[in-house]
Amino acid sequence: SVHLEESGGDSVQAGDSLTLSCRHNDYTNCFAWFRQGPGKQREWVASVYRGGSRPEYADAVKGRFTISHDNSKYLLTLQMNDLKPEDTATYYCAADSGYGCMSSDARAREREYTSWGRGTQVTVSS
Repeated sequence: SVHLEESGGDSVQAGDSLTLSCRHNDYTNCFAWFRQGPGKQREWVASVYRGGSRPEYADAVKGRFTISHDNSKYLLTLQMNDLKPEDTATYYCAADSGYGCMSSDARAREREYTSWGRGTQVTVSS
């Protein structure tokens, strides 16, 4: 498995923007962001294939968040715009050498991803 390290979490106001980054240390194929809000189960946010192709989003963030991956820098990012209080959560990046992110059934399943970061906190105040 690869090592993943997130950064960029912060406390912001509703309507603000924030970019999360996740650096990894080896070549792999599928990447995703998950989040876990207070008192909630961890949920899938977005996924992307190596190099940035096939981005997919949860309905709750579609149109506001953008996932991207730069394979030359081993860098996964999540650009978050128009943040809402309900976006408050710990955000985790995940990765896997398989191709689960290419499947509409698999991409949102935690078990498809074998490598996980420790998370970065995003707090959005109204």
